Amino acid sequence: MKLLIRSSILIVVLVSLTFSQTGTRLVDFNARSLGRGGTSIGVFDSPNLMMTNPAGISFLNGSMLDLDFSLMFPSIHFKNKLNDIDGDKNTFPLPSLSYVNKYADSKFSWGVGFFTAGGMGADFALKHALYVNQDGTYNAQQYHSKLASMQGGLTVAYQFNENLSVGVSAHIVYSMLEFGMPYSLNPMIMNGVAMPGMTFGMMFAAPQSVGGFGYDEVTATAKMNELSAIGFNGKIGIAYKVNDKLSFGLNYTLPTSLTYKNGKASMDMTAQLNDAFGKAMMGWMMQNPGKTQLQAQAAIMAQFTQLGIDMSKGVAANYDLDVDLKFPQSIGFGVSYNASSVLKLAADFEWLNWENAFDKMTLKLTNGNNSNVNKMIGSSGMNIDFPMNWKNSIVIKVGGEYMANKELTLRVGYTYGTNPVPETTIFPIFPAVVESHVMFGASYKISKPLTIHAAFEMGLNKSETASNPSIIANEYDGSTSQLSTTLIHVAASYAF
Repeated sequence: MKLLIRSSILIVVLVSLTFSQTGTRLVDFNARSLGRGGTSIGVFDSPNLMMTNPAGISFLNGSMLDLDFSLMFPSIHFKNKLNDIDGDKNTFPLPSLSYVNKYADSKFSWGVGFFTAGGMGADFALKHALYVNQDGTYNAQQYHSKLASMQGGLTVAYQFNENLSVGVSAHIVYSMLEFGMPYSLNPMIMNGVAMPGMTFGMMFAAPQSVGGFGYDEVTATAKMNELSAIGFNGKIGIAYKVNDKLSFGLNYTLPTSLTYKNGKASMDMTAQLNDAFGKAMMGWMMQNPGKTQLQAQAAIMAQFTQLGIDMSKGVAANYDLDVDLKFPQSIGFGVSYNASSVLKLAADFEWLNWENAFDKMTLKLTNGNNSNVNKMIGSSGMNIDFPMNWKNSIVIKVGGEYMANKELTLRVGYTYGTNPVPETTIFPIFPAVVESHVMFGASYKISKPLTIHAAFEMGLNKSETASNPSIIANEYDGSTSQLSTTLIHVAASYAF
């Protein structure tokens, strides 16, 4: 048994490192509860309670091992002035493993578990107005994101009497982050001095009529990877069982602050500089009628040299990268009611404090290795606050299960969660906009200790149109991001 548990833990860790999903977090973490809409705070029937209401493990019938595995199939679409395209068809594995130990003559129960907690991600190949080939065709750019989160640790619960229990979970959180796309910023981030009284930012932002380039944003091909973080998450729960028919649960989840360290970032401004160089040549030729393009090119090369830019070194830079990101605190309440000996009804209500978590993502770039970029930025590093401005979310889950016979239990459920992503910051590779989930599932008792569970979940299609202007980048002005998901959940429970 010890070998089985250790091997299973290793499999969970290795597989979960590839996890990515389009969404903010999973509706729930167990095929049994997902079949009834993810209701679990007030239903005390699985080790999954370590993630939803740790106090509930006191009311399990005995020690129990759960092995859960899910597959997610997201469907994403993006539309703007240049694109009307589906994202890549990805499949993501979501494993979890948990064990609860109950002592027959003790008020204490404990458990250990490892859970795929959530994340989001997407992949597109999109046209961008800045990346145009000489023949006028677009050079499609890769847009990629992956935010994966897994957590696990210990849970302890104490049962004060036959009705009341209190529990605590202490979890280590492991998370990975990747990001890549054309990344646009306000030109004024370029604080390097171009000439007395003028920064490069001022030059790039100034109208062409006064010798500037007229940009309201500057864009670099950005790739950020090898980022990982370890943090702490705690949960507190109260479970109250009024009688054999009615039970209540209450939980609180602490916020989690993560610093992703030892990442690598590349920022390539070649396309932006080529565009600026072309504008400068056109302006020079208008001021010098009759001159050739070769003469214009030589003149502009000389002007950039005077500004301290060595064109032979290009404008592609590599950086060391750290990223700060928070995950939200939440409060949940759940109720379960046995309407008859064969019918159980349940509901959960949750509040997620995204407003104080996903307000921004802070990127800390250091040790830039390109002297041209350092000259324009004014240093070898920079801190960038990527705006997110997510809103608090309310989640409502309802579901029921029907015991068809001693072996077979059938379930159905529905979850609605308000969309936390505002129109001002929606963009295609963070499209966490799905609101409605429909589920159904079943359990079959193969033997007295072993039960198999399965559930099917659909995140119904939801689209959101970005504001115009978008505060992320001009390319997202009035764009539409769309997401739906399909998930298959299977699990096995073994009662000791």
